[in-house]
Amino acid sequence: MTSPFLTVEDIKMCFSIFCCVCGVGSLGLAGNYASAGYAWATIAFVFMAVANTYATWCISKVLLVAPRTVFTFGDVGEWCLGVPGRYVTIVSQCLLCTLLPIVFLVLGGSLLVILFPNSFSHTTWIILMAVTLLPVCLVPTMKEGAGMAAAGCLGTVFADSIALYLLIVNMHDVNPSGISPPSPAVDFKSVTTVFGNLALAYGACIIIPTLQHEHTQPERMPRLILVAQTLISIFFFLVSVLGVFSTGCQTPGNLLFAIASSNLGFTADRGLVILSFIFMQLHVTIAFSVIFFPVFQILERLCLGLHGDAPRTSTAHNLIMETPVMDGLQGTGFGNDKVHREVHDAYAAPGAYLKAAILRTIMVCVCVIVAVAWKDHLGALMDFVGASTSSLINMILPILFYLKTFWPTVSLGEKIFAVLCIAISCFLAVYVSIQTGKELFAPEAANPLVLFPKCPAEYQRVVFTNTSYYARPL
Repeated sequence: MTSPFLTVEDIKMCFSIFCCVCGVGSLGLAGNYASAGYAWATIAFVFMAVANTYATWCISKVLLVAPRTVFTFGDVGEWCLGVPGRYVTIVSQCLLCTLLPIVFLVLGGSLLVILFPNSFSHTTWIILMAVTLLPVCLVPTMKEGAGMAAAGCLGTVFADSIALYLLIVNMHDVNPSGISPPSPAVDFKSVTTVFGNLALAYGACIIIPTLQHEHTQPERMPRLILVAQTLISIFFFLVSVLGVFSTGCQTPGNLLFAIASSNLGFTADRGLVILSFIFMQLHVTIAFSVIFFPVFQILERLCLGLHGDAPRTSTAHNLIMETPVMDGLQGTGFGNDKVHREVHDAYAAPGAYLKAAILRTIMVCVCVIVAVAWKDHLGALMDFVGASTSSLINMILPILFYLKTFWPTVSLGEKIFAVLCIAISCFLAVYVSIQTGKELFAPEAANPLVLFPKCPAEYQRVVFTNTSYYARPL
């Protein structure tokens, strides 16, 4: 009897991968097309979709031949590249899982400023948001699962869907004559910087070890990864095109901001705007604490000596301790209560929890300080995180691990493709990190009169539907 193309368990795993990937990165997808134009943005999108799918498939293939003692992404790094491989993967994961909460604070603060106008400043909202999330961060351990992941994912899907609906309907109303939106002023920088957002949007590799060890038939994982990544790419492509076709280069870098102001010539229904923002705030709230937990516990082990007695070969312990989570998912239940109790018992020693709480509070405070400093550069921050850390973890390292493991048996064509993926990703990661880093660390004063910086000069200040300004015939 032939097995089905996808089993019920496969479908659950596909859903988990979708939940893992669907996050704040989707907000900037339409902005990629506004920046690079349809042709170049589509080329970049296809490359990133193919390269990320291939990298995710690669990490699964490596896990299929790895020893049973290889449980986490860090284990894979050590098995393939030795101890330096483990350090590279864990340090990269820690950086990603520290920078992402900063993104969430900046985005959450921006959402709250719009949700509650004429109340607090952006800085105050960032601080208040961190204060409200701190109690969750001080919980000794968090046993998250599919329900929390689904809630965060659905928050993103609903927020994107409502924003797209409002944008399309309102632009149709203010542009009844069908004036074509302007195209961007395309240059090398505007094309290459879309790499950062796409690298942030994609990113399932980090969760594959967890899911593959949960699957009763791990040999089916490569197939379901291809299915899940295809569905994710279709969703991302729809968000990209639907978000840009009616506004062109005047599409903001963040989809939610397109419906929050009257810059595009309309005032969206306030109730639906609030609903969209609340859904995204739900995602941000869930993702902030969940993503931070692995960093907390790794730092507690390094700085305070906690969690150091459990055996390295303990599957659940390694997954809890070393697997940073992408947008709200550590797995669908892997690990047992005994191991969670072991991790929890580490805080029972006299003074241990107090020290851990102080360390976690310091980490949150550091994130708040950085978020306040970068509060006016959300787009550059998201691109910087994607280019500098997410691309390394979710593209470069998995393909490198695969080539190291299967080099003698990999065909020449696949070797060329894999090396090209690594080379292009490395170049773009460095270039985009430098360009966005300049905006973060040495920002130039922005011209407040320029509302649409991605457009040619003639379209930068007034929405293209203003026929009086552009002297277009009705």
